[in-house]
Amino acid sequence: MADFILILSIFSIWIAVFESIVIMAGAIRFINKQDKKGIQIPENMHHYPTVTVMVPAHNEGKVIVATVEHILRLNYPEDKVQVIVIADNCTDDTAEKLRSFLSQTSYLHRNVTVMERKGTGGKSGALNDGLEIATGDWICIFDADAAPERNSLMFLAQKSLENPEQYGVVFGRNKARNRGQNFLSKCINLEIITSQRVYHTGLWELFQLGSIPGTNYIIKTKLIREIGGWDVTAITEDTALSFEILNRGQFVALAPQAEAYQQEPEQLSVYMKQRERWAKGNYQVVLDNIHNLFNRSSWRNKLLVIYYAVSYFWFMLAIIVSDIIFLVNLVYRVIAIFKPEVISPFQFAGDAYVFLVIGWALMYFIYVLQINLALAADIGQSNTRNFIYACVSYFTYAQLFILISIKAFYSLIMDKIRKRESKWYKTERFG
Repeated sequence: MADFILILSIFSIWIAVFESIVIMAGAIRFINKQDKKGIQIPENMHHYPTVTVMVPAHNEGKVIVATVEHILRLNYPEDKVQVIVIADNCTDDTAEKLRSFLSQTSYLHRNVTVMERKGTGGKSGALNDGLEIATGDWICIFDADAAPERNSLMFLAQKSLENPEQYGVVFGRNKARNRGQNFLSKCINLEIITSQRVYHTGLWELFQLGSIPGTNYIIKTKLIREIGGWDVTAITEDTALSFEILNRGQFVALAPQAEAYQQEPEQLSVYMKQRERWAKGNYQVVLDNIHNLFNRSSWRNKLLVIYYAVSYFWFMLAIIVSDIIFLVNLVYRVIAIFKPEVISPFQFAGDAYVFLVIGWALMYFIYVLQINLALAADIGQSNTRNFIYACVSYFTYAQLFILISIKAFYSLIMDKIRKRESKWYKTERFG
């Protein structure tokens, strides 16, 4: 039995390594093509679509004014932009601060609505209420802490025009604005860069496959209305929406130049709550969509189901098992130095354990390699300090995902057993 568990773990690790190599190859190809293509700024945007920018905001008085100011300064025709800020069940001065800011003479002519709501449904409910009064051809979503770069919306719209019939959603890249604050924020920065400059680009280049982030994306207004709005029962409404759009034969397209900054947690407790919610939501989305493997849904939908299922179930379980085997054997080998009669509970035939160590070492190498590939693709990020953080983060930051995944899965199971409603956790902001 021990040999079977070990062989399964080794096989799983090698599959994970192979997947990472394939995606990195796609990312390198994408980066090379983008370098040759360059950035294209249009002479005018007369033919660009109208856009309704929606910002859901629950007690966001600390950041909402700065966010809306960034939105109103976007390089996009003012007559083509409607802005709706949904003050969702706020108990602070979010709406008051925003109205005071908008009363300035320079903003009186802008099409901005501050909607105060007392409904349910969290972020999804707020977006659905805003959708009712949206007038744009496309809906753009920014979180309340977003700081979109000036050309972000232009690049999103530009990408949509490449294939207006097939692209149902276009998403950009998000960057950590507080990445240098402490060890945690620096590790989050590495994670975000790797996710967006390796995994997003690799999957798009190889399979034209994308997944919606929670912010900095546009979606066809007609499409989201046909779907019935954002799912108020989903913990991660963005991932749930990605599957729904793929089900309808539409693409979730990547616009790599469309960048926006956002705040990331600086406290471990805040980070753990945020990521546990994300993991729990993704577990639920996988379970809700696993049936798509056996119906006539698009192959991209099936591939996305497999990608999430493998990442959150198979690979995570294999990593947990292999880590336990490795650590237990390491402890018993140390004990055996002083007490040779002590025998590890995991005894393997031949060189099986050696292959596990090799697989683990290769996985570490790939982990560091893909981070540094991502850093090299982002101006100013490839330096000795970030290389050291990449090497260290595997043994520290990355191991938090194991604990987060276990807690998230346990919480989801308990929700099912006790038939309780999952709670939506709002990430704490700072000024």
